[in-house]
Amino acid sequence: MTDIFDTAISCKRCNRAMEQAIVNRQGFELRAVKCPKCGDTIIHPADLNGLEHFNNLKGKEFNVKLRMVGNSHAISIPKEMIDFMEDQHKMMKKRMDDMVRLCMQDFDTISLRFGEDEQ
Repeated sequence: MTDIFDTAISCKRCNRAMEQAIVNRQGFELRAVKCPKCGDTIIHPADLNGLEHFNNLKGKEFNVKLRMVGNSHAISIPKEMIDFMEDQHKMMKKRMDDMVRLCMQDFDTISLRFGEDEQ
C-alpha cells in the first residue's frame, strides 16, 4: 500500500509543491510536508495519532507492584506502556533492554527512562 505522503502535495495557499520535512514536537520526530514559500505545514496523520496516544498515556498514573527477583527489586510495567514503546521503536534496531535506564532521583522518587541519555 502506498503512503499519502509519497504523492506530490500542493499548498492550498500558494499552489506550490510542498517539500518533505521532519517536525519535532515533544521529543517526537513527525513526518510532514512544508511549503517553501508560506511555511504552511501538514503533519502525517499516523504520526499525529502516535503523538495523541503518547499524550493520553503521559499524565496517567499506574499502580504497580514492587517484587523481589533474586537479589534485585523489580516493578511490573503496564502492558499499554510497553505496547506504545514497541510501536514507537519498531523501526529501531536496538533492543529494548539497551534503552531502559533506572535512576534514583530523590529519597522517594525513582525514574525509569526509555531511550538514549540526553546528557
